[in-house]
Amino acid sequence: MAASQASLLLQKQLRDLCKNPVDGFSAGLVDEENVFEWSVSIIGPPDTLYEGGFFNAIMSFPSNYPNSPPSVRFTSEIWHPNVYSDGKVCISILHPPGDDPNGYERASERWSPVHTVESIILSIISMLSSPNDESPANVDAAKQWRDQRDEFRKKVSRCVRKSQEML
Repeated sequence: MAASQASLLLQKQLRDLCKNPVDGFSAGLVDEENVFEWSVSIIGPPDTLYEGGFFNAIMSFPSNYPNSPPSVRFTSEIWHPNVYSDGKVCISILHPPGDDPNGYERASERWSPVHTVESIILSIISMLSSPNDESPANVDAAKQWRDQRDEFRKKVSRCVRKSQEML
């Protein structure tokens, strides 16, 4: 039962995004037979180090969506304090609902069923604009962001150029 409700909700969110596209990203299904796997393309936000980049990601939704968050993993190379080396995005709204066992986040910052694909992607775009180096997923990127900003910029520029070549 939960999977069919999740499926209907995801179909609706996809229809809404197709009818009312949002600047900065596009989304579609990886496979027309599976509404739980989405392919997402995010354009690097203007006036950021990621400007001009075209970053692809996969959103994987659980069968009990929207009660549990999807996972998001970049398939394009990206260098960012809040993205693990395997591409998995680490932002508060993608963490399970409720209290943070580590005490870093308030429950209000974590996943809530009111979030949509659009709000998740907008949060990722915001993450690209403002890295959080306080609780990094990629410690090396966070350290470089803090201590060697020029080297960080160079590495991000390489990722942006590489993403443009993949078009």
